Amino acid sequence: MFESNLLTFLTVGFLLGLRHALDADHLAAVSTVLAERPSMRASGLVGLWWGVGHTLTLMLVGAVVLVSGIHIPEPFALFAESGVGLLLVVLGGTLALKLFRERWHLHSHVHDGEPHVHLHSHRRREDHAHPHWARQSLRPLLIGMAHGVAGSAALMLVIVSNTSGIGQGLLYIAVFGFGSIGGMLMIGLTLSVPVIYSQAIGQRAFFAVQGAASLGSVGLGLWMLYRLVLSPDGL
Repeated sequence: MFESNLLTFLTVGFLLGLRHALDADHLAAVSTVLAERPSMRASGLVGLWWGVGHTLTLMLVGAVVLVSGIHIPEPFALFAESGVGLLLVVLGGTLALKLFRERWHLHSHVHDGEPHVHLHSHRRREDHAHPHWARQSLRPLLIGMAHGVAGSAALMLVIVSNTSGIGQGLLYIAVFGFGSIGGMLMIGLTLSVPVIYSQAIGQRAFFAVQGAASLGSVGLGLWMLYRLVLSPDGL
């Protein structure tokens, strides 16, 4: 009976991990990275490394909580969630700035001895396609770690109230983490489809998809900051 209950508990943990990857702030953050990587392989790596970073942080926080018996204070949890909101604004804003710089630039001409400055469209160059480890791995890894910190408080409540030891708690976190890795890997591959398809359609469609990812990330980040910091019920 005990083994059956544990198996059920772990199965639920895995499914919750899959579902956890679908949280809006996770999708918004990852989409800003995916929008710059129009390939199935790169998108899969983004999802994979986000999940790895997310799981590593949960395991670290979980080990500290389970071994020491401390509880994560609510102000820290709210502060971490506010940090995620700020991160979304930065990610979306950075993507928007990059799009502006790539699409438009000032160019100086001299006509009849008189200098003129013109605003020109500046298309993305496709001759620099070799992979960068920092972009494909380190960046989503750090984003996943930030999300792991923000989501650790709620997960610790579930673990402490439903497990009977440190080993069970860490096992549940690991299974939950594997679920989130699998979920985000599938999300990365799925979200890569409109990015790749828009690039095939044309430059305007590609920039439109990237712009949507940027606006979505900034908008959600600002809403989170308002809800957590500026609203009467926030910090």
